[in-house]
Amino acid sequence: MSTAKVGFEARPPLPPFTRESAELKVRGAENLWNTRDPEKVVFGYSPDSRWRNRAEFVDGSEEIIAFLKRKWSKELDYRLIKELWAFGGNRIAVRFAYEWHDDSNNWFRSYGNENWEFDENGLTRLRFACINDLPIKESDRKYRWTLGRRPDDHPGLSELGL
Repeated sequence: MSTAKVGFEARPPLPPFTRESAELKVRGAENLWNTRDPEKVVFGYSPDSRWRNRAEFVDGSEEIIAFLKRKWSKELDYRLIKELWAFGGNRIAVRFAYEWHDDSNNWFRSYGNENWEFDENGLTRLRFACINDLPIKESDRKYRWTLGRRPDDHPGLSELGL
């Protein structure tokens, strides 16, 4: 499969991954998702990428964009932290937690795990996510940076005890 479609260029680091390159890949994905821009996020995935997100199955770029638009119209003020769990060859496993609120200002922290498989261009071709939502009080939020990329000095999941 060629990534000749506009925007689907190679996205280093490329597999096979080392610990350092896997950590860079995880932080890059976190940064991309924290844009909350489906039209940008989609370019981290191969055009024929397949996902399982909770109980929903998503196939290809158009479905990814539609899925993310639905997601972020519901999950407001979304902020995400990802952490490397394991890696090998062209695969990475991460754990993550994100905070968001609904349109009634009910806050949640969603916890999960993802398994990723990459193509030779460093684009994710398979993504499997398991996620659980925990209602939290606004006062219990831990992610209070300005929307967008998590600041480099903000603690990660382990440092936050999550």
